Amino acid sequence: MVINRPGIASMSLGRPGIHDLPGKLMQAAAHGFEGIELFFDDLDFYAQRTFNGDHLAAAHATRRLCERLGMVIICLQPFSMYEGLIDRAETDRLLHDKLPKWFPLARALGTDLIQVPSNFLGPDPETGKARTTADRTVIVNDLQRLADLGAGAGFRFVYEALCWGDHVDTWEASWEIVRDVDRSNFGLCLDSFNIAGRVYADPASPTGCTPNAAADLAASLERLRTANIDPAKIFYVQLVDGERLTSPLDEKHPFHVAGQPVRMSWSRNARLFPFEEERGGYLPILDVARVFFEDLKFKGWVSLELFSRTLANTDPFTPADHARRGIESYNKAAEIFQWEGQEKKTVTMVPEYIPGPAPQHHL
Repeated sequence: MVINRPGIASMSLGRPGIHDLPGKLMQAAAHGFEGIELFFDDLDFYAQRTFNGDHLAAAHATRRLCERLGMVIICLQPFSMYEGLIDRAETDRLLHDKLPKWFPLARALGTDLIQVPSNFLGPDPETGKARTTADRTVIVNDLQRLADLGAGAGFRFVYEALCWGDHVDTWEASWEIVRDVDRSNFGLCLDSFNIAGRVYADPASPTGCTPNAAADLAASLERLRTANIDPAKIFYVQLVDGERLTSPLDEKHPFHVAGQPVRMSWSRNARLFPFEEERGGYLPILDVARVFFEDLKFKGWVSLELFSRTLANTDPFTPADHARRGIESYNKAAEIFQWEGQEKKTVTMVPEYIPGPAPQHHL
């Protein structure tokens, strides 16, 4: 969706099972957000708690609430661990069993967009053998099959490189794949956290940075400026910062998870909204954002995709706090880039809502 100024989208305001979906949507709308990326775990918990496990009913209810609140659902995500699997039977299962079940959910939500993160399945924890291939031909072919199946049902897909992905962990690699997939319904998500988190940040280092952080990021951004990416192939962007840890994320660190990539552990616990330096934000988000908006001329949805340990805070006001922080961050970006029409959509009535505790649901 391309509009005159960036639309504001957010995904995570609280953790599913602690803060439920309707309450988070109400807080997002009350603070001026115009859209959301819907995380499947949120929809799943809402379905289990309220609709006896009926995901389609939960999807319809979510869309109705968003419409009343003046928000849209920009995508359903993440359709993950798909491309490049060595187990080809599992590839076929995901493509022909799981994906068709997502289509009616996305349709009920009012979105035609499904997000696909780069595969980070990792090696088999018991044998240590690889479960994904680096063969670019296989990866591209898998995603072409995905795009073709989705096109027949009227869906688009947005591909994002995660900085801890098995084989696709840079924006360059993700763009090469989007280019080679060569389907009109298959586009790119550019994420400041994953871009800087791969070439600039190293949470396992005492400095928090790679050895040549500034130079490597500058070179990557220069390549992004000159890559001749059609802005229409960028379906949305994400502006996110990361927290500089006080000690290296090693086996002794409280964020450490055995067998999990260090950058993934950091991401799950220590993302920040842009321009939150007072909370420890240290990635050069402004440098990345300038390339998005000034060099690539991107106009469309800007998502503030936050994962953080703070989402697990059981305080019922946690979603409101995150929504406030998010909109303050967006307003700083709007001031820097002088986006037109900085006034936010307002909601005529937001019911008072305090989410209560709920059992954690596990998929």
